[in-house]
Amino acid sequence: MSSQTKTSGNGIGFLGLLAIVFITLKLCNVINWSWWWVTSPLWGGVAVHFAIIAVSLLVHAIAIIVRSMINKK
Repeated sequence: MSSQTKTSGNGIGFLGLLAIVFITLKLCNVINWSWWWVTSPLWGGVAVHFAIIAVSLLVHAIAIIVRSMINKK
């Protein structure tokens, strides 16, 4: 019999660590960035996902329009 163990590494990740570094630098007055830029690693990933979804929907809509134009001929 072989024993199998499953492990999953759920660490903070690169973007989470980057956000902590930016927040620390902002609170220590090392950088003078807007809070939008300081917290951008936290919401940047979500924005990328929304952009991918928007582009996918746009391509799908264009494909439907082209198909309907071809079927009319």
